Amino acid sequence: MSTVTNELPGQARPSLKARVKATVPWLIAGAALTYAVIHPQTAGEAIVFAGRNLLYVSPMIVIGILLTAGITASGSMALISASFTGRQGRMILVASSIGALTPVCGVTVLPLVAGLITGGVPLAPIMAFWLSSPVTDPGMLAVTAGTLGLTFAVGKTAAAFGAGLFGGGIVLMLTRRGALQAPARAEVARKLAADGCSDCVSGRLYWQFWREAERRTAFARTAVNSARLMLVWLTGAFIVEYFLQGFLSAGGLAAYVGDDNGFAVPLAALVGAPIYLDGYAALPLVRGLMDGGMGHGPAMAFLIAGGIISAWAALPVLALVRTPVFLLYVVLAVISAMLAGWSFALVA
Repeated sequence: MSTVTNELPGQARPSLKARVKATVPWLIAGAALTYAVIHPQTAGEAIVFAGRNLLYVSPMIVIGILLTAGITASGSMALISASFTGRQGRMILVASSIGALTPVCGVTVLPLVAGLITGGVPLAPIMAFWLSSPVTDPGMLAVTAGTLGLTFAVGKTAAAFGAGLFGGGIVLMLTRRGALQAPARAEVARKLAADGCSDCVSGRLYWQFWREAERRTAFARTAVNSARLMLVWLTGAFIVEYFLQGFLSAGGLAAYVGDDNGFAVPLAALVGAPIYLDGYAALPLVRGLMDGGMGHGPAMAFLIAGGIISAWAALPVLALVRTPVFLLYVVLAVISAMLAGWSFALVA
């Protein structure tokens, strides 16, 4: 008996990996819906928590989206990509410095980094900027000095710069050995590419892009795709953050991160990040933990790791890059935080 199929002649059947990948979102949606039916109050609180924090970071998201769309439509992305060619060591140093000193957080920089990756910019300087940028900025430096002291504020800025140098250097060594090729997820790269706008990727710079229909279309497409990427993944990230904060309390952490615990710094880096939401809100939290016995080293590790790999900052990164790159990002962040904590404990 012959088997009848619906496949057209010459049409390739989707691979098992592709079929599983297409099924996962539906399974997650089904599990979330089931949980909402069983626990409607908790699900409602999680949604409110996510909505409130999305509103809080929305100005930063809009700035990042408009910046990315404008860079793409004006053709600046090609020039930025060209400026990174052949000078990765110097660019790691520059990217780390800019990231540690400019008021750019992980949310704001994500759409820009997406454009840089899809524009062909090497991963090493991008990783340097990605690791250093969420930790501090001039405003954060002042508030940290007022809350935790000038020594802590300067140490935090130095740690951000060091994280960029360390992470960028490791990635540079790996890429020179042929690893981490094509870091962006293929579907994300396609969505964020300036399709139909040959001038946008040709290197011809045109600041008044709104005067050309082709560039206006590229601006709108890039903005919409970046916004979709941010909203979908940040919503999920904030919901995850809500449940993590329910399982991990600050009071429970304080008992294990005193100076008498040899594992205090790694524990603060690994466990502290999930209860870290905002850099400014984290400062009084850390002040309270230090008053309760938390050491200076673990406190520094907590702030560095939390700034880089808190759920709302890390999950959008997972949406953008392939899993090995994301895992490397997390590992570099944790190691950088631990090194910063141990180093700061020696001088504080």
